[in-house]
Amino acid sequence: MKGGLAVALGAAAIAAAPLVASTYHVLLMLPFMAYAVVLLGLNLLFGYTGLVSFGHALFIGLGAYTGAFLTTHAKIRSLEVILLAAAVLGALVAIPVAALCVRYVKIYFGMLTLAFGMVFYTFVLKFYRLTGGDEGTPFLRPSLLGRSLDAMPKIDYLVGPYYYYSLAVLGLAALGMWRIVHSPFGLCLKTIRDNPTKAETLGIGVTRHRFYAFVISAIYAAVGGVLLGPPTGNVDPTLAYWTHSGNIVFMTLLGGFTSFFGPVVGAFVFIYLQSWVMSVVPYWRLVFGAMLAVIVIFAPDGLVGLVTRRRPAPAGRA
Repeated sequence: MKGGLAVALGAAAIAAAPLVASTYHVLLMLPFMAYAVVLLGLNLLFGYTGLVSFGHALFIGLGAYTGAFLTTHAKIRSLEVILLAAAVLGALVAIPVAALCVRYVKIYFGMLTLAFGMVFYTFVLKFYRLTGGDEGTPFLRPSLLGRSLDAMPKIDYLVGPYYYYSLAVLGLAALGMWRIVHSPFGLCLKTIRDNPTKAETLGIGVTRHRFYAFVISAIYAAVGGVLLGPPTGNVDPTLAYWTHSGNIVFMTLLGGFTSFFGPVVGAFVFIYLQSWVMSVVPYWRLVFGAMLAVIVIFAPDGLVGLVTRRRPAPAGRA
């Protein structure tokens, strides 16, 4: 009951942000919502299946470049079509990658995903005519629900229609993932995470379930990658670099991968804490890294785990 109330209050606060918060802080909510979609998918693989991917920036970059290519070269401006195309392309790319990677676990799985991520990074960096190389590719302003909003000032577009569109995508993504993790499929993933040998003896196809979880996670990452494009108006290879994969894994750890909404909280704290540290300290990476390290050390279950941790009952109480 308390968890449901917290989610409702959080959703209401996000919806009311454009009405009460400054434009700068509202704009910071856009990457937060995009990363929240990505992390909902990543946590299906990490928190529920027990596989840590260090190459998920591949699918974020794939989604972002899909949107940039469609708006710039194919002249397709409908965000609904772009999201669908990115989801389909993310699934198609994830199928062969997952077929190889899920046969391995622990560090071997992580290193394989990292290798595939770096292959994609090299591709977008070197194929200049297609991707723009290190300069990137423009992501033209997409239309929303069939409405072209090119005449609207960019800031008004981002803090208005695009903000609530991103919020709707996040809401649908969260609802879909909630149904997945609480379905029999989600229960099988938890069993595989806790004891894959026992899962095999129960007749659960461990490799098959890991494969499906990987593909679903890639689709979420590609959709989140699309949402990262319009606020900046440009997509560049840093979205596919391995440090970007490290950032999203760290967001998951920061919020808590044992909780459904933990990674979402981690994304929010990571983005706003980074913005604040950058504004007050010149050597912000040193300070920011130290602050995050302290949080992880003293909250190994993440920030959500720190808040929801049950205190031991007093002596004499049942």
